[in-house]
Amino acid sequence: MNNREISSRDLNVLWHPCTQMKDHETIPIVPIAKGDGVYLEDFEGNRTIDAISSWWVNLFGHCNPYINAKVIEQLSTLEHVILAGFTHEGIVRLSERLVKLSPEGLTRCFYADNGSSAIEVALKMSYHSHKNKAQERGLFVSLSESYHGETLGALSVGDVALYKETYEPLLIQSLQTPSPKNQSIEAAQEAAKSFEKLLQERGHEIAALIVEPLVQGAGGMKMYHPIFLSETKRLCERYGVHFIADEILVGFGRTGSMFACEQADITPDFLILSKGLTGGYLPLSVVLTTEAVYGSFYCDYNPSRSFLHSHSYTGNALACAAANATLDIFESDDVIKNNRVTMDLIAQELKRFEKFLKVKEVRQCGMIAAIELEGFEPSERIGLKIHQHCMKNGVLIRPLGSVIYVMTPYVITHDELKTVFSAIEKAIESIDI
Repeated sequence: MNNREISSRDLNVLWHPCTQMKDHETIPIVPIAKGDGVYLEDFEGNRTIDAISSWWVNLFGHCNPYINAKVIEQLSTLEHVILAGFTHEGIVRLSERLVKLSPEGLTRCFYADNGSSAIEVALKMSYHSHKNKAQERGLFVSLSESYHGETLGALSVGDVALYKETYEPLLIQSLQTPSPKNQSIEAAQEAAKSFEKLLQERGHEIAALIVEPLVQGAGGMKMYHPIFLSETKRLCERYGVHFIADEILVGFGRTGSMFACEQADITPDFLILSKGLTGGYLPLSVVLTTEAVYGSFYCDYNPSRSFLHSHSYTGNALACAAANATLDIFESDDVIKNNRVTMDLIAQELKRFEKFLKVKEVRQCGMIAAIELEGFEPSERIGLKIHQHCMKNGVLIRPLGSVIYVMTPYVITHDELKTVFSAIEKAIESIDI
């Protein structure tokens, strides 16, 4: 097989996500034959550094030998079992470990099979928990320019027009409160005051505030100070509003701590995890919540009070094996400490972009770096041009509009990091005037 053959067959039958398929009349699909560490390799041996962790999921490299072995081991004993009325050792062990790792007070794990589905779980669980206490709170609040997924409930609480506008008539009602303008304490406090004003006006109607802690991903990798989390959590407690932390992107070390909420020293009412949960191997997500929320559903048989929500592949044994293997690596390799060394290297590499006229801002939060360009119209599709230029230099970058971001697997070396940022630098040089 070769690249041309696979691409041709692909275009006859596939419809790719977040893609205008007409683009592929002129831009080739890239067939991948195998992965190795930070590299993806096509059928002709060309290697590309995966600088976005294949949509933010991969932590310890493609085809990690340890995770491979654990998934293969699980495959020989149990591939899947219904989780209603049944259980298995892998999911029990994983849940025990997540409860121990997460902020104190999160004691219960409810599983789904992708991030958007986990958002739906948390929204329904929050609303229903209030209802079980005879409170009708039908509104959710999210931050401006937030993103929480693309199923209808998750889309409803997001605020990225590109994804949301078309489906507006189908969505549940939600409110947005301003996100912090930048990473300063002052911006965090100003945004928290705006949220407080909203609570004063409509707090009794609101079930929960949902946030992406520290980094707003698909909204443009916008970053803010941890004090915003501690202030808004305090306000939520005052008004009886749940606090939902969507750590699908930032969980498992992306921000420099295991979970972003740790940097604000808060315990959310709901902590949502996916993506890195399995090291990037298999679909799995989890909602961790408190004993208080769990207890609001605990009763003698009563369908209206029970949480009747399920997914066929909930708690899949293979995915749990990958997740447990991922946590093994965190325990054995001191990943967070090693990441902090890489974070310093990223900070040094980002200095090379200060010279460009077209660079509006450079920002970093842990292992996530963003370079925002300015002066381009959407019709210029500058992100696509940057992507294509970097691909020619062996680096996979997929900008969010005019925001170039880097979010590599944790196993990247210094030399490989230099290759990534050098490719971006050359791409910007090609358009900066």
